[in-house]
Amino acid sequence: MKRLILFPIVLLLILCFTLKNGLTDEERTNAVAHLTESREHMMQVLDGLTEEQLNFKATAESWSIAECVEHITIAEHAFENFVKKTVAEGNIPHLKDSVQWKDNDLFAQITNRSQKVKTAEPFEPSGKFGSHEATVKAFNKKRDEHINYVKTTNDDLRNRFNTDLPFGVVDGYQLLLFAAGHCERHVLQMEEIMAHNDFPSEDMGGKE
Repeated sequence: MKRLILFPIVLLLILCFTLKNGLTDEERTNAVAHLTESREHMMQVLDGLTEEQLNFKATAESWSIAECVEHITIAEHAFENFVKKTVAEGNIPHLKDSVQWKDNDLFAQITNRSQKVKTAEPFEPSGKFGSHEATVKAFNKKRDEHINYVKTTNDDLRNRFNTDLPFGVVDGYQLLLFAAGHCERHVLQMEEIMAHNDFPSEDMGGKE
């Protein structure tokens, strides 16, 4: 009889421990909001742009809007691998004290366009996805997967750590915020391109 009573108690304790180590409802809501809003911002900026506008470059060395979209999409796929690697490596307790950023501060730092960073070669746009339309489709598919992951995962992301990105050690949850912030950062770059004096105007068949 005692064994029968103890079994559900032990099971309940295991469940409580699992829930405690998962993301909170607030964390899920916050990450989904950032991932959703940054995507919506990008879609709003891209809406109605002509091919000429998508491929306009302020200088020969500058990226076009289409190239910004490709860079975002390359990174979006890379973030999936970062998260998987971080979860697979398990908890490395000594790294927890190395996490320096609060979530909101990290997101603000990533989206701060006053600090420019040159991307690594694997993230350079090169026509990897084919057409612009195919690139946008690939981004949306991967972003949908990330949003669904945040909503459903039981991975202990707050106790998994990554050292591969700028800004020092981040936890697994912050990787997802990083993905959202990275997208937003380059959408802001697109808006800077559109604000250029030579950006093709409505009179040339597009919108300013």
